[in-house]
This record gives sequence, structure tokens and C-alpha cells, in this order.
Amino acid sequence: MILKSRLTYSVCKTLYKRMTQYQSFSNQRNISKYKILGIETTCDDTGAAVVDENAHILGNALHSQTSISVSLGGVLPPYAKALHEKHIHNIVQDALTQAGVEIQDLDAVAVAVEPGLPLSLDVGLKHAQKLVMENRVPLIPVHHMEAHALTARMIDSVEFPFLVLLVSGGHCLLAVARDIDDFLLLGSSIDNAPGEIFDKVARRMKLKNLPQCYGKSGGASIELMAQQGDPDMFEAPHVYTKSRSCNFSFAGMKAHYCTYIEQEEKKQGIVASGVISNAADVCASFQFAVLRHMCRPIERAFRFCDYNNLLPETKTLVVSGGVACNQYLRAGLQRVSPLGQDISEEVTRENIKVIPMKL
Repeated sequence: MILKSRLTYSVCKTLYKRMTQYQSFSNQRNISKYKILGIETTCDDTGAAVVDENAHILGNALHSQTSISVSLGGVLPPYAKALHEKHIHNIVQDALTQAGVEIQDLDAVAVAVEPGLPLSLDVGLKHAQKLVMENRVPLIPVHHMEAHALTARMIDSVEFPFLVLLVSGGHCLLAVARDIDDFLLLGSSIDNAPGEIFDKVARRMKLKNLPQCYGKSGGASIELMAQQGDPDMFEAPHVYTKSRSCNFSFAGMKAHYCTYIEQEEKKQGIVASGVISNAADVCASFQFAVLRHMCRPIERAFRFCDYNNLLPETKTLVVSGGVACNQYLRAGLQRVSPLGQDISEEVTRENIKVIPMKL
């Protein structure tokens, strides 16, 4: 609950800078600290949180649709919308109750407005609009991915500028964060997002039929199975190696593993809901292939930033988004260093801060 809600916390904290322009607003309300409600309905989870200007979390609540999405074989927008509509009122009220505040005590309502599933976003926006109209407080529209990028500033002392990798089910973006609303995009996925191919490979392998994977997302299932597998049992494919850009490409990787799984099913005589016997090895190899591919553009980005003086001498890489919860990927990304230094030391040139956003 807390990890996912960090998105709404960052929404509120990072937008405080903008609100300080309106000092008369504070004087009229006679308040000592801003209290902001954040609402997040970008995909399949309904989240709300109340924070103050010092990033203190006063209250938060979340309703997760993960188990339903897994049973349906993925996120179905109409179902997601219906569940958002069913739970958003109670989620917001729970967050306010935990915070010990009433709606009229709020100084603003922040809501994610893009990008995301349009049907899901619409639920959060309409609820936020209703609240601000009834209570005459400002509405703060928030860019979903910018909020992901800035969450680290609520958790650690991260100063601008820094390099940020946003990896989720719908995006893969590599950028330099220069200020709260100032980003220099260095690279992105030219096809699929990493979280998307985790889900599709897991679905093709039918991992949800395994008892240990019941109710888990595709990414969580692959991570769990990979712990028991050997990534060297067969060679992981190299993809998108001829490009010297900071872009990513995951479509070829997805096709390679889906084809291999199909071949193994025929070879092993797997039918219906059966799962291939070497599923753990496939998961381990797949996970390694994703990590290796992600590291190359990051190294190029560090070198590009060095050459163009885009980052300070002490560099920071923030990795955020749902895919950042994968412990294997987090550990691997912490080893990325163009100069081959040990990034575990605080004085190193590349200090990796990985901020998970979703369980």
C-alpha cells in the first residue's frame, strides 16, 4: 500500500514549489502548513494520500486490482474503471481519516491526469473536480511520469540535475531531470515497455497456473521463478545492438522468448494449462536479458552527460516505476558505472538510487 501511494505523495510534495507563488492563498486561510490530497487512478490501482509541505505523510489508502487483473489475463480498462468508481470515495475518505483532516481543511487536490488508461484517469479526475468545486480549493493536474521521476526527492536528498530511468508497464524513459517541470529526454522504448513484456511472457508461459504464482502479477511471477532458475541454461538474446542511441527495444526479446516457450511446449508435450518443466530457467534467462539490455543505454547516457556537462561530478541515477520493484533488476542496475567503480560507496561517481513504486 505505502509503496504504490508514494506516487501520490510525490505529486503533492513536488507541486508545493508551484503553490508558493500564491502567498495570498495561505494568508486568507490562516494556515501554517499546506495540506494536499493526491489522487491516483492511472491504471488498475486506486490510491489517495494526504501530505504536508514538509513531505510528512499524514494518511494514505490504496485499493489494488492486481489479483483481478491476473485472473482476467491483464488489465481490462472497462473493469478497471468500474472498480475505480466503486472504491475511490472510500479510499479518499480513508486517507483523510488517517490524516485527521476534513475535506475543508485541504489547501489543494492533486490528481494524475496523464499518461495512463483514459477510462481510469477519467474516474480520478472527475472525483477531484467534484471535491474542488464543493470545497473551493485549487486543482493541481499532475503528469504521471514526472511524478514517478520526482518521487526520489521525497525519500532521499536528491538534488537537481539527476538521471532518471522510468520503467513501468506502459513506459520506458531515460531522461535528465533538471527541475520539477524541466526534463531532457535522452531515450525511450521504440516498441514495448519492459513491464508489458514481463506480463506477456509470463502469460505465454501460463505461470499463473502454478501454485506459487497464484494472484501474482506477471513481473512478480517471473522474478519468483527466476530465483530457482539458471540464466546460463541457454543463451539470452542480444537485441538492438547496432544502435548507439539511448533508446530501448523489447519487442524482439518478447518474440524470442514466446517462440522458445512454444517450441518447448511442443517438445515436452505440454497442453492446456500445463507449464514447461524448465520454466524457472526461462524466467532467469529472460530476466537477465532485460537487465543487460537496460544497462547499455544507461551507460551511454552517463557518458553523454559527462561529455555535455549535463550532470554534476557526483552523479545520481534514480530508477522508478513498477518494474523497479524487481530486486534482481535493482541489484543489477546498481552495478552500472561507465568508470567501473563500486557504486555502493557514498563517494562514488555514480550513486544509484532505486525507488520502487509498486509491489
